[in-house]
Amino acid sequence: MNKTNYSPVSEFIFLGLSNYRPVQHFLLAFSTVLYLTIVLGNTLVVITVTFDAHLHSPMYFLLGNLSFIDLCLSTLTVPKMISDLYSGHNTISFQGCVIQIFVLHVLGGSEMVLLVAMALDRYVAICKPLHYLTIMSPRMCSLLLSGAWLIGIIHSVAQLAFVVHLPFCGPNEIDSFYCDLPWFIKLACIDTYSMEFMVTANSGFISTGTFFLLIISYILILFTVWKRPSGGLSKALSTLSAHISVVVLFFGPCIFVYMWPFPTVPVDKFLAILDFLITPILNPAIYTMRNKDMKQAMRRLISQLLGLRKIS
Repeated sequence: MNKTNYSPVSEFIFLGLSNYRPVQHFLLAFSTVLYLTIVLGNTLVVITVTFDAHLHSPMYFLLGNLSFIDLCLSTLTVPKMISDLYSGHNTISFQGCVIQIFVLHVLGGSEMVLLVAMALDRYVAICKPLHYLTIMSPRMCSLLLSGAWLIGIIHSVAQLAFVVHLPFCGPNEIDSFYCDLPWFIKLACIDTYSMEFMVTANSGFISTGTFFLLIISYILILFTVWKRPSGGLSKALSTLSAHISVVVLFFGPCIFVYMWPFPTVPVDKFLAILDFLITPILNPAIYTMRNKDMKQAMRRLISQLLGLRKIS
């Protein structure tokens, strides 16, 4: 490109989910209510798991960290979307866009690995119950969590290292409500075909690879339970159904965004609502409302906060 015509882009404009004002009003109310629910629900899970001694076990340790990541993922994008819907000022600085992409991929990559760690926890609990506490020791849980964050950081750095120095000289409109690599790369002033392939390969590999690894783990669990003379297949299915629901809802939009061969179709930004507004609500709902220990722990915590200590 001729350098005399080069004018660096300093900000990007979000086109959002809709330009129709009544729809924007609905989305504003809808996203505000859901985000408040996400904050309250996931914060309650994190506080309960942290301060209730009855929940200091590997499963709840991983669950608390899952709720923390979900809360961060929503906070990364939803408050900005709410602000844009309210003010109509749908812009983000170049630096802000890069930071959002970096944190998004750190959190996304970390959550994928954390879900694998939770599948491992369920496998050991169901298939090797006598060795559960030995295998899923506090040291192992810490290593799994550290590994999840490390892989998330490496994944994000690897993605951005090749695209952060791309030249941007206009256009600067992003057909979504948040920044992500597929749209970011397409706005560069050079041919980005190889860069798009690299990003798709990287994110597509970690998304689909982790998803199929989880599916294989579920099959192994069910096959192991099925082979037992005592049965228990229905109980294992009930235990895994919640985890499978979360996995499908989380990985579905990720795989679609990075593997769909027609990126101009705007359905991907609506699917992103699942990751940022729906799944973070379902996680605390599914994992807590069906769990007797979590419900009892939350009652104890709420009673203490209200100053109404009850004898359980």
